[in-house]
Amino acid sequence: MQDLSTLPVVLRDRRPDDLPTMQRWLTDPQAEWRRWDSPYSPAEQTTETMQAYIRFLQATAPEADERVIDVDGEVVGLVNRDQEEPEGNGWWDLGILIFNPHYWGGGVGTRALRLWVQDTLDWTDAHTLTFTTWSGNERMIRAALRLGFRECMRVREARVVGGERFDSVRYDLLRREWEAAQLS
Repeated sequence: MQDLSTLPVVLRDRRPDDLPTMQRWLTDPQAEWRRWDSPYSPAEQTTETMQAYIRFLQATAPEADERVIDVDGEVVGLVNRDQEEPEGNGWWDLGILIFNPHYWGGGVGTRALRLWVQDTLDWTDAHTLTFTTWSGNERMIRAALRLGFRECMRVREARVVGGERFDSVRYDLLRREWEAAQLS
């Protein structure tokens, strides 16, 4: 197996030649990433949403609030961010999806999220960064904790995955916490 820790991870604008790869991964109803990214949502709803999303991407230019995760020249996932209402309050919600499971468990997600946190702080008025997942997504939680995120909300047993109940969890990170960690 390839040592993922040595491969370059880059966040970049999507290019037209990325769309076939993205479409293949995002619209495959059997894709492994669906077991971890909102697996409590009905599969047919996720498939419809992803098909609409690909059509949107085909019709629009890249946006500053979304980037492709490129590992050694291969598109392996996406990061995105949305400003929480009301606009201008400094709260941004982050998302990350590595759809190619070959790139799981080797630090690619942590490195991509680190780049995305820094990019968000560099280019927005962000004071607070958040992301929400479910308690069964242990890789996502570990990546966030490595970067200094803290649990700020838990709704117990709010998600059903495979007949088992899991918590919905939200993590946050303040700009000053990130900046202090970068200086140490």
